[in-house]
Amino acid sequence: MGLGERGGWDKSESRYCGVETEFDDDVPRLLSFNLSSTGFDFVVAPLTDPTYRPSLIEADNGSSHVPPFAGSDLVLSPAQWSSHVVGKISSWIDLDSEDEILRMDSETTLKQEIAWATHLSLQACLLPSPKGASCANYARCVNQILQGLSNMQLWLRIPLLKSDDDSPDVDSDNLMDSWELWNSFRLICEHHSQLSVALDILSTLPSVNSIGRWFGEPVRVAIIHTDSFLTNARGYPCLSKSHQKLISGFFNHSVQVIISGKPLHSIPAETIGSAANQTDNNMNSTLRHPLRSYLDYVGYLYQRMEPLSEQERIELGYRDFLQAPLQPLMDNLEAQTYETFEKDSVKYMQYQRAISKALLDRVPDGEASAATTVLMVVGAGRGPLVRASLQAAEETGRKLKVYAVEKNPNAVVTLLSLVKLEGWENVVTIVSCDMRLWNAPERADILVSELLGSFGDNELSPECLDGAQRFLKQDGISIPSSYTSFIQPITASKLYNDVKSHKDLVHFETAYVVKLHSVARLAPTKPVFTFNHPDYSTKKNNQRYKKLQFEVPRDTGSVMVHGFAGYFDATLYKDVHLGIEPSMATPNMFSWFAIFFPLRQPICVQPGSPLEVHFWRCCGSAKVWYEWCVTSPRPSPIHNSNGRSYWVKASSNTEQVIVDSFRCDLGTRSKLRTVTDVLRHF
Repeated sequence: MGLGERGGWDKSESRYCGVETEFDDDVPRLLSFNLSSTGFDFVVAPLTDPTYRPSLIEADNGSSHVPPFAGSDLVLSPAQWSSHVVGKISSWIDLDSEDEILRMDSETTLKQEIAWATHLSLQACLLPSPKGASCANYARCVNQILQGLSNMQLWLRIPLLKSDDDSPDVDSDNLMDSWELWNSFRLICEHHSQLSVALDILSTLPSVNSIGRWFGEPVRVAIIHTDSFLTNARGYPCLSKSHQKLISGFFNHSVQVIISGKPLHSIPAETIGSAANQTDNNMNSTLRHPLRSYLDYVGYLYQRMEPLSEQERIELGYRDFLQAPLQPLMDNLEAQTYETFEKDSVKYMQYQRAISKALLDRVPDGEASAATTVLMVVGAGRGPLVRASLQAAEETGRKLKVYAVEKNPNAVVTLLSLVKLEGWENVVTIVSCDMRLWNAPERADILVSELLGSFGDNELSPECLDGAQRFLKQDGISIPSSYTSFIQPITASKLYNDVKSHKDLVHFETAYVVKLHSVARLAPTKPVFTFNHPDYSTKKNNQRYKKLQFEVPRDTGSVMVHGFAGYFDATLYKDVHLGIEPSMATPNMFSWFAIFFPLRQPICVQPGSPLEVHFWRCCGSAKVWYEWCVTSPRPSPIHNSNGRSYWVKASSNTEQVIVDSFRCDLGTRSKLRTVTDVLRHF
């Protein structure tokens, strides 16, 4: 039984709630008490008797022995073990102890319990938190185990704790940031994808910025202790506003909740029966689980969350999946891709607004009946911008002559049919040609295009519009008139591991389109490259270089930078803009996802240390590519030097691929998908 479904469609793992239990050698009874009669979905239970020590058994018996596991594997079905039990590794183990006997006992027990959990086909085991700041031997042993695991996840228990530097009651010599503990552990384990975090939620929370780091880390569960709950006016447990916000954030990131601890709230006797009846009419109030009121409250938080919008529901399955960038200059788009982009009504409304303003500026009211504005749509596709232009002309009462220029012969077929269907033959002229090769019969007053990529210029909008600019009047208007790319450093553990899984250099030197979700945005965005149109400069050059310095807020603590998220913002005309830069993104627009530039080796940034990054846009005779590197706090290699791994071909040739050396597996094993594949599901 989950916490309740949001709108009857939610399949998120976060709707399942577990309970941490004590050791019980009667596992069926343990499950019956905590699951069947209560509503919890799984138990986190110790696998062996907590008094067990291998060295004591060996001293008594002097021979091999069988650890005191919690019952035979036959007491539950394989499905029950897998679905309802998470193994809790003995909490006493300390693999970094100075006591050699304890250290050896700990290593033996850890390996025995993991082996038993593997035999039971458990989905996950909860590892105890490291006992001190040094965890090298513990991490080494876990890393050994990870090399042999097939599917099971290991959840490392980490308290959500960070002391504030300026807190008057904190000893500066004993400042504690539990993220540092996790970071040391996962670095020793080489960012292994089966090592995750189980966050212990305490009664006091660190700063919002410090908490934000964890949303880019592989957090699988949040363990809420009963002593973290407050008491409401009716005597029931509740959480503070900051705790509520944190748990809601975890729900949105598919993090499961586990209730831990003993009941600390005395529910008024007269309300126990009624509360139980409201929750489960078939449950006798005398059998009420002591932690039921905590589960009910967590369920209440889950059920009151806002349902996802239709757009979010469509994108749900594609969050944090790497996608090969769309290349409309090189490839002819398919009908399904056109159809998806044409559904983005917000984008075309913005274009229509911009064209209307340009028409009003171009033709005074007194000349509206006589003057005809020549408007060229370059890259017309199947005609949405042509329609937006004609609607703007009708809205403003201006006369229009439209040239629709499109290189895709398949889209031209649709355009011809549309013109005939709508009766636009006297207004719209269709040109089947690459805009850079067309010899226009006259010059345009307004040039309209939608050649922008996720990073603004990454689909070669500057090169295309430079080629088309020759048939724009000297005082003509380009829509868009300018666009700027932006980047920001992010923690993105999942994306990093997906790139790393390919085990080659090429994938680390490729920019990916991705619907960012499980990421931590570590600093505000900063502008990178800007392009203006029309550009009449005598020394026109689309190469760019930018050095940027980011400051991570000091109260965040140390952070791990896995790469950079890229966005764009475009000025269509005057005050009409569209874009995906987070602080000023156009609402409800879905034509673009962000772009991700990975780092071959993640960079750890300490509080107060600047993060300095360099970006280049390089242009060759036949291709355009990006290069990037970090120089502070430590230097990284130049990524994609000379466009060796990834580039955009600056020519229309459907027989060539954009990245000749980009040999990625697009099968079910790979997390890499093309944008077209994703859009088919919208």
